[in-house]
Amino acid sequence: MDKHEGRDAGTIRLDDPWYDALAVGWGEGAEPSPPRPAPVGRPDPGASDIYLEVQRSAAFQEVRSRYRRFVVPATAGFFLWYVAYVVAATAAPGLMARPVLGAVNVAMLAGLGQFLSTFLLTWAYARHARLRRDRAALDLRWTVFEQERGQERNRARRAGR
Repeated sequence: MDKHEGRDAGTIRLDDPWYDALAVGWGEGAEPSPPRPAPVGRPDPGASDIYLEVQRSAAFQEVRSRYRRFVVPATAGFFLWYVAYVVAATAAPGLMARPVLGAVNVAMLAGLGQFLSTFLLTWAYARHARLRRDRAALDLRWTVFEQERGQERNRARRAGR
């Protein structure tokens, strides 16, 4: 974070890739800035070009692949488990009503199993993200952030001429 001097002394600029600069001023009635004319000659790549370059990179594809390798089987498994619970509850009421321990029956255990599996899946997802994707995704975010800062510096340098 940098504190500004002078007229904007109360404002703070965040040099943080997790800071959403696009959301600053959103919903506060701020007027969008007028479009600037394109510079003469070969224009600098825009933010969309940077994001497309990152999206095509091997590192981004690896992060997406790791995400899909976890999410697709986990979603399919949980969905099958949920459908099996619903089908068993409607198609086999006798089985679901079978007592297991006192007043606790199979349906109650399966229902509690639904809650337990939800919490376990959430924990497994958070762990997988922390161990397999977060560091690589943060590295990609820093790469984009640095490229955008480089563009801003170049624009400021050209504007100062």
